[in-house]
Amino acid sequence: MKTNVIINGECVEELNKLPAESIDLIFADPPYWMRVDGVLNRPSGSEYDGCADEWDNQFSSLEDYKSFTKSWLNACVKVLKPNGSIWVIGGMQCVYTIGAIMQDLNLWFINDVIWWKTNPTPNFKGTRINNAHETMIWATKGKSARYTFNYKTAKELNKDTVFEKDFNAGIRKQLGSVWRIGVCQGEERLKDENGVKLHSTQKPESILYRIIALNSKLGDIVLDPFGGTMTTGTVAKRMGRKYIMIENNRQYCEFGQKRLDAVKECIGDIEKAIFDSKPPRVSFEEMIQAGYFKVGEKLFYNSKPYFFLTENGKIIRQDSEPLDIHTAIARVKNSTANRLNGWDYWEVRRNNEFVSIDNIRQKYISEVKYDVWYTKNIDGFNNAR
Repeated sequence: MKTNVIINGECVEELNKLPAESIDLIFADPPYWMRVDGVLNRPSGSEYDGCADEWDNQFSSLEDYKSFTKSWLNACVKVLKPNGSIWVIGGMQCVYTIGAIMQDLNLWFINDVIWWKTNPTPNFKGTRINNAHETMIWATKGKSARYTFNYKTAKELNKDTVFEKDFNAGIRKQLGSVWRIGVCQGEERLKDENGVKLHSTQKPESILYRIIALNSKLGDIVLDPFGGTMTTGTVAKRMGRKYIMIENNRQYCEFGQKRLDAVKECIGDIEKAIFDSKPPRVSFEEMIQAGYFKVGEKLFYNSKPYFFLTENGKIIRQDSEPLDIHTAIARVKNSTANRLNGWDYWEVRRNNEFVSIDNIRQKYISEVKYDVWYTKNIDGFNNAR
């Protein structure tokens, strides 16, 4: 299967040519079927060039739109890997229809995300409230799918609910399901040879950046069955992913190819999902051998000594058998659980002060173990590419 390509053709036909279960992540921005009639003028009298394109007005009825939607979604399901993710974006005109069909095809919803537009088009007629959002549905092939979700990376992308000064101070919060992002404009907006915007509904790169960062790894294959201006491919390439774009409009393909040709990879910690890489596991035994703990050292809880450290990393006291730190703290606290996370509770005494054993563990990782772990992970990231 060729990757890093634009395929000029009809989406269902081209999707059916791809190998089954070969795609890691799909982003689909299908026709909304907005059902626009007549001419819409701004208050100034100028005509508003919204979405009245042929590709969005090709449907004769709701049943026709449903049939089209089921066809392309079914083809996407076939090429998506068992643990892959699919995102579909839509406005109020279509998202409920699309969502129902997704469920009919047994896709499992993980989240719906609101794209809250910071600069939406006004409602010129004043006949309804301003339509300032679109909805994205994130789904998998089944409830038990082990999909990629870079949870900590998502926190690094969340500046929607964290003030900049707090973010810079190290405060992180879960990324929410409302994303405040502006409509595509300025230099990012593609224009044709006459300087007119090429595509009516070009999506901002910021949306794709978040989705690709959340749901993929370096080297993964990202598919967009409605390539348009190739925003998905552009962001995927920049982030070190492979891409397959399908688009039936030749002009979009030509301008999109020029856009992709100009893209250079820019791989940082977000692209590598370094925040979600699990740190190395370490044992008391190896930390004792490295001199970070001492055999016979007392372990304290609430400033009271309970156990002594043995040479094999267990802890012991005169009236009990050797225990691990997790079982021991559960017994000391009379917990209903058999085990608690001992790293969160036990302390040792250093220079007449109590020090968390977890702080010493982190010190050992950063000073001894981290360089080996980091090098191993970087090699893995590079090999994936």
